[in-house]
Amino acid sequence: MPASERVPAVGDGLSGDIAAELLTHGELTVRGRLRDASNAVLYCAVEHDGVSAHCVYKPVAGERPLWDFPDGTLAQREVAAYLVSEATGWSLVPPTVLRDGPYGQGMVQLWIETTPEDGEGLLALVEGEEPGEGWKAVGFAEVGEGRTALLVHADDPRLRRLAVLDAVINNADRKGGHLLPAADGQLYAIDHGVTFNTQNKLRTLLWGWAGEALTDEIVEVLGTLSAQLADGSLGARLAELITADELGALRDRVAALLASGRHPEPSGEWPAIPWPPI
Repeated sequence: MPASERVPAVGDGLSGDIAAELLTHGELTVRGRLRDASNAVLYCAVEHDGVSAHCVYKPVAGERPLWDFPDGTLAQREVAAYLVSEATGWSLVPPTVLRDGPYGQGMVQLWIETTPEDGEGLLALVEGEEPGEGWKAVGFAEVGEGRTALLVHADDPRLRRLAVLDAVINNADRKGGHLLPAADGQLYAIDHGVTFNTQNKLRTLLWGWAGEALTDEIVEVLGTLSAQLADGSLGARLAELITADELGALRDRVAALLASGRHPEPSGEWPAIPWPPI
């Protein structure tokens, strides 16, 4: 795609509102399907007023029912996660909208270009029982032939913010493959269909800060988020996407994080790490 026609993501310097306008009103043309996904995920081109980009379109009609997420759709949860991410000011989720497409209503999200080199240094398997400097331990993993290795993630402020966002939205499936570090240094995260449950279902690879005190920045952001959920503006938009009980649970999780002042720890009531982890 010519650079003059590409709409950069938030990290490239344009506001999310510009990308959201393109995704909402642009003409979608399906280019292919991502076959590794468990639900229908279509790779599309989107064009509006002479500007084009690539995006992902997940039609509701292509979703598999989930017994533990019976209310609403995965597409609605994806959009709700984007709204919460934007409310934090961290812009961790690519611009995402809910709209009609070639196969009915679905979630449309800006495509983020990455290379293998962009993701180096975020996750690793290492020998020994302790992470090295600059790394946080997650736990031991089997690597074949009866051997185990220590799964670690970088002690990276971008990942730490994402760990907090996942705790807020109650992400039940944060895998390594959902991390999209862009060439400009911005970190994005995708696949937020299994979020906002009223029960604690947090499953993530980002447990390295479990039990540690929240940073001053995170506390300030959570305070701002709490206010936005209370004053009706953000809450009203989320109420169109998730249930009243789920919205109440979201407010409660933010309040609990502020009250404890610490990153959450695994509850022991639910598998703490998703499988497969990548």
